[in-house]
Amino acid sequence: MAEAPHPTTDASSDLALVAARDLTVAVSRLRRRLRELRGEDGLTPSQTSVLSRLEKNGPATASELAVAERVRPQSMTATVAALVERGLVRRDLDPDDGRRQRLALTDHARAWISDTRRVRDEWLAAALQRELTTEELSTVVQAIALIERAMPR
Repeated sequence: MAEAPHPTTDASSDLALVAARDLTVAVSRLRRRLRELRGEDGLTPSQTSVLSRLEKNGPATASELAVAERVRPQSMTATVAALVERGLVRRDLDPDDGRRQRLALTDHARAWISDTRRVRDEWLAAALQRELTTEELSTVVQAIALIERAMPR
């Protein structure tokens, strides 16, 4: 059950605005650095998002992916075609309806995701450990939970 919203005041509104701005800047810097770590893989953000979604949720149709990614079916068709061409996604016949195709990650994609995630996680963990105390790391973990709670589902 969702908690009742907290009453807002001018001070809390101002603080929320500062937090939103600072968080946006910090997340942008982190994303840029993580993209640099990933190197020049040539994947677009849309392609990376589709790979992540397939890894998390398993095989899906192009239509399901388009809805989930909030893009037009034509855009998803182009994204999927590029991923298939690179050997990252394969098309399988739907076992329940042979006319439909389900998209799934290839072993190559799974290895790429695993390697990318390992490099990213090791770099970020080392940076956090180098720059923050144990108490500060605990605060970061708590802040992440709060940010997740504030995000619409």
